[in-house]
Amino acid sequence: MRAILLPEHGAADKLVYTTDQPIPQPKAHEVRIRVRAAALNRLDIWVRDGWPGIKLPLPHILGADAAGDIDALGSEVNSWAVGDRVVIDPQLSCGVCEFCRAGQQNLCETGGITGEHSSGTYAEYITISARNLLKLPDSVSYADAAGAALVYLTAWHSLISKANVRSGQSVLIVGAGGGVNSASIQIAKLAGARVYVVGSSTAKLDEARRLGADELIDRSAEDWIKAIYKRTNKQGVDIVVDNVGKDTLFGSVRSVKRGGKILIVGNTSGPMAEVDLRYIFSKHISIIGSTMAPHSDFVTVMQLVFAGKLTPSIGARFPLEQAAEAQRAMEAGSVFGKIVLDV
Repeated sequence: MRAILLPEHGAADKLVYTTDQPIPQPKAHEVRIRVRAAALNRLDIWVRDGWPGIKLPLPHILGADAAGDIDALGSEVNSWAVGDRVVIDPQLSCGVCEFCRAGQQNLCETGGITGEHSSGTYAEYITISARNLLKLPDSVSYADAAGAALVYLTAWHSLISKANVRSGQSVLIVGAGGGVNSASIQIAKLAGARVYVVGSSTAKLDEARRLGADELIDRSAEDWIKAIYKRTNKQGVDIVVDNVGKDTLFGSVRSVKRGGKILIVGNTSGPMAEVDLRYIFSKHISIIGSTMAPHSDFVTVMQLVFAGKLTPSIGARFPLEQAAEAQRAMEAGSVFGKIVLDV
């Protein structure tokens, strides 16, 4: 089969396109999917680069998101049929630990993410547990489904399940271009919040406005922390969504109101951040870490995508063999929203 292999960690030029990778065989409780679309995530870059202590059998296949058609069934799978259109939940879980039994698959003791802890979706065929599937309506494209999965479940779980955003509240999203941020704009608006977005260019902020953002702040033209202070009548916002990390965490602390919440959903600028703890306790700030989501959240948010209430922002599409070029576009920050590989 066709696939993109990572034989060693490093830059995008380490990725190798092959046409003779063995086709995987599904285990008893798995299905095999003929992938039609796979989507990129910042996670792919982190896994590709590697980090101290990472242990992956190489060559490795990257990619967390995919949509396609069921091609083969494991011997114990009887609730699906060959030919069914599906999108995958990229959250891996054991199904038997106390967290999985409680429906908290994202806290699974041995869980992980497709493409990070298992072979990924940059391939013509993949195998995955049948419990990770969701039926894809004919009205929804493979590209939209793949582009929505990881970022929408992350944004939904953080804003709705963890932060309990409500109508009338204010939400600041730090960064205008990424997949989680574009999903967060729409979900916060759907919840009835007033949405502030900090971006690095007028082009990205125009896209954020198109998705429903109410207040746009160009950080290349003004101090975004002071701008939030002024635009909220010196109060700050109720909730901050920060997936940048090191470079923006203190700004998020300054921008949130007393008793507010900061959602840490990523660390694109680096994992190690320093913050003045006096702000945390004096302002009664809650800092909440969130990644991925239980399968029930995945089903809920994807049904909203299927119904057209949330619309994935697909910024660029590349054929599978151009995965390295697609990753370079993500690293350059030149694309608003999701990048999809057509398989």
